[in-house]
Amino acid sequence: MSAPVVDVWGPVAPGTRSMFSAAPEPHDEWSLAGGTAWVYYSPLNRRQLVRPVILSDGFSSGSSNLDQLWHGLEENGAYRFVSELHASGRDVIILGYDDRTASITANADTVTDCIRRAIAERVGRAKLVVGGFSMGGLVTRYALAKMEQDPSLPDHETSLYFSYDTPHQGAWFPVALQAFTHFATDNWGDTPGIGPVLRQFSGLLNSPAAKQMARWHIEKVSDAPEQASERVAFLRALDEVGGWPRSVHKVGVANGVDTGTGNGVEAGATAVKCNGDTLHDTWLKTQAQGDQVVARLQKTGGEPVSVRTSGLPEIDGAPGGLFTVPSPAGDTGSFGLAALLMTLLGNTVDPDVITTSCFIPSISAVAASEISDPKALYRPIAPDGSALDSFMCASRNEGHTTMTEELGAWIVNEIVAVER
Repeated sequence: MSAPVVDVWGPVAPGTRSMFSAAPEPHDEWSLAGGTAWVYYSPLNRRQLVRPVILSDGFSSGSSNLDQLWHGLEENGAYRFVSELHASGRDVIILGYDDRTASITANADTVTDCIRRAIAERVGRAKLVVGGFSMGGLVTRYALAKMEQDPSLPDHETSLYFSYDTPHQGAWFPVALQAFTHFATDNWGDTPGIGPVLRQFSGLLNSPAAKQMARWHIEKVSDAPEQASERVAFLRALDEVGGWPRSVHKVGVANGVDTGTGNGVEAGATAVKCNGDTLHDTWLKTQAQGDQVVARLQKTGGEPVSVRTSGLPEIDGAPGGLFTVPSPAGDTGSFGLAALLMTLLGNTVDPDVITTSCFIPSISAVAASEISDPKALYRPIAPDGSALDSFMCASRNEGHTTMTEELGAWIVNEIVAVER
């Protein structure tokens, strides 16, 4: 079995060739405690840091990859976010982490170090803009709030905080997908080729950051889905620093709609099914309310395992940013990933695969309601229904953290407007 050249929520696996073209050489590079900042000065500022904008990376495996980040920000074909910030006179600091699976609070210390360095390097007294993509929005949110509460930390001197499809109220990793990943790892995690990939995926789902973000988590196949203790502790820590930074203008965007219109994924449908050399009559279903068997997992020649849930909302089809996985063969989604792994394990997958599902519900991305509320998931979001001062939702449900002109230009306008 050959391993796929793919990495969940990130670039290609270590030791394989990058699928992204090389980013331009940064004008400066800062080595930080727990990470790296790549600095790109605006042409208007003559190689000086005048109006800093810090863009934080989010969750993925290993360390941050500048080529991947640059591709998402500049070479996605939809909107050149860095170029537009440069045209407005803003200097861009792309902030990456040594370990993107580390706890949010640990990586927040890297944000603090980056802010401290930006203030020290800045020419003039323009306020900073600080924010991030996906989990990066949570990391920067916590860092700014802590800097306001902890007298041992410096003033963050920030005027605007932004988040881009950030799981403020939690992320959704389908329980069926979590269970299959752990089941496959338990059975074939030591198999040459595919084994390291399975262990990596399972490890990602059980990493500190994933446990803090996931609204429902299982560490092994037999677990009942619930909030991990790591998430409970993070929410407590966030509450202890006030929940949000108070002295900044807070804005955010969602890659899902605010109308309550779902993505079309039917609740309780068979998302992926396979039979073959290693798996027999194995299938995963989309999430439905009530008592449900969301997965049937059976190793060929072994006993079947049923994975049950109870009381979860119909969240796979909810409006929000879609679960996408970059791959040289083209992006796939949550259940598409399961289909890929099933195939690599030597099985034939039924062709009617529901490839993707909601990853960050719109109400989570704009901090409007709890995603455990089945009615709130599909309810239109009122203009005043968010914990953010201002927000923008996409006109369609699209891939998580997809940079579009619709959302990117709105954030640039908010950044420019805060200084008016």
